[in-house]
Amino acid sequence: QVQLVESGGGLVQPGGSLRLSCAASGLGSHAVGWFRQAPGKEREGVSCINSSGRSTYYEGSVEGRFTISRDNGLNTVYLQMNDLKPEDTAVYYCALEPVCMGSRITPRPGYYNWGQGTQVTVSS
Repeated sequence: QVQLVESGGGLVQPGGSLRLSCAASGLGSHAVGWFRQAPGKEREGVSCINSSGRSTYYEGSVEGRFTISRDNGLNTVYLQMNDLKPEDTAVYYCALEPVCMGSRITPRPGYYNWGQGTQVTVSS
């Protein structure tokens, strides 16, 4: 079992930016996905990246605004979020080995254990 630690969330005005981090020992050998859950809504996949960082995928509403990247030397995956909108408000989580099919990003059974997450609030 790998302990993933999300950080970087906070309160930001619409149009602002945040960079989330997902860190864990050995993360560099895994694909990683970002997920989010807003109050009253299902958890949804946001983005994913393969182990090398050469392949990335995005949910449609964040395409062009969010960028996923990684630094395997630091065992960290990032989610740069630009032009944030109130609809982006949610708790953001990361997970290993997501199933990534174009804009459809889902957790892989047996490879997720939702932890604390990091809260992103977009509000004026």
